[in-house]
Amino acid sequence: MSQTTILIVDDEAAQRRLLAGFVESLGYRAAEAGSGEEAIGAVRQRRPDMVLLDVRLPGLSGIDVLAEIRKFDETLPVLLITAFADLRQAVAAIKGGADDYLAKPIDLDELEAAISDALGKGRPPESRGAGEPPWTGRLPPGFVCHSAAMRHVVETAAVVAQSNAPVLILGPSGSGKEMIAQLIHLWSPRAGGPLVAANCAGLPESLIESELFGHTKGAFTGAGQARQGVFRAAHGGTLFLDEIGEMPLPIQPKLLRALESGEITPVGSDTPVTVDARLVAATNRDLAEAVAQGRFREDLYYRINVVELAVPPLCERIDDVLPLAQRFASEFAGSPVRISPQAVECLLAYPWPGNVRELRNAIQRACLLCRGDVILPEHLPPRIAAPGAQAAAAPASAGRLSQVEQATILATLAECHGNRTHAAKKLGISRRALIYKLRAMESRTRPDPPA
Repeated sequence: MSQTTILIVDDEAAQRRLLAGFVESLGYRAAEAGSGEEAIGAVRQRRPDMVLLDVRLPGLSGIDVLAEIRKFDETLPVLLITAFADLRQAVAAIKGGADDYLAKPIDLDELEAAISDALGKGRPPESRGAGEPPWTGRLPPGFVCHSAAMRHVVETAAVVAQSNAPVLILGPSGSGKEMIAQLIHLWSPRAGGPLVAANCAGLPESLIESELFGHTKGAFTGAGQARQGVFRAAHGGTLFLDEIGEMPLPIQPKLLRALESGEITPVGSDTPVTVDARLVAATNRDLAEAVAQGRFREDLYYRINVVELAVPPLCERIDDVLPLAQRFASEFAGSPVRISPQAVECLLAYPWPGNVRELRNAIQRACLLCRGDVILPEHLPPRIAAPGAQAAAAPASAGRLSQVEQATILATLAECHGNRTHAAKKLGISRRALIYKLRAMESRTRPDPPA
């Protein structure tokens, strides 16, 4: 039996490669087209089983291509994808015969569900759910990935690493966003090149342009010698921009131009320089809200956010707490260290608002105070060891949902047979927002740890 083929239509090669890699990881065959005209020819000649079609294309738009496809094939599943989540476009797409409509940045779980729904089948037997995950045995030494939540993040990182598409990593401070950026670089075709990191929050506004793009000698007071900047330093590799939400608004159009053209202009120079660096950015801020408030450019947001990867807080990765603690203990003690059952109970009961960074600091303190080879509760910071620390550290208003809202969510999920994507659509919220609400409901119903 021939393998199911999905045609991916997008004018950006990096985006096509990303989607092709994901489709292939699900067990399907991927075909590609870079324009509307090429897509129509591919549908006529190759007869794919499904089409992933970007709305914004040079020449014929995705809506135009959909209309042409429907003239000679009324049943071919077509999923439209766009960076502009416009309701009128969505309505036009559905009326025009599209099977579904997704907005960039693409949620890969949502895309997988949409593909399965459109093809009328569950996950194929060859999919990434079968056997060992593709990244098994490739994690760097000491990398902890025991929880299902973190395994999902790593699995997604393995897929997106194969393309040159920009990635935006979201997550609270101290959750390990830079570690995920390192994985993406390590597993990418650029692994032989440099990985250069810069923290946008730690750069003075007066110097950030020079830090990014470099400067010539004498370009400004204090510029005693030329500087290449992080873009050129990352040539042939990956540039990781941490806390990109803190980038000053005047610098954002220059970053956008560099990403779109592949050229930078050092401060004090009129000659552009070609650079080839894959961008991975990270932030603990809500950039969509920053766009709405005018603090972050919308066009830059879509440029850096082709794929969004959310690193969960440590309180949602409870299976990682003890392996991380043991790893940090071995690192700081330099020899095997045992964590007592009472200390284990403290570590598992605490909600870790400071995430992995807070856990690391707590274990470092415990190793300094520990006289032997056993960490006891009294070696941990008082806020962690004290009875009731979990309740005291949890924000009083975090995750509270009304009984009516909880009942509505549960009823909608039951109506949709547990399908979160469909339930989110019926509720009029994003799939990600639904997941956050479900986690908040779960945390309220989770029993207290034994005394």
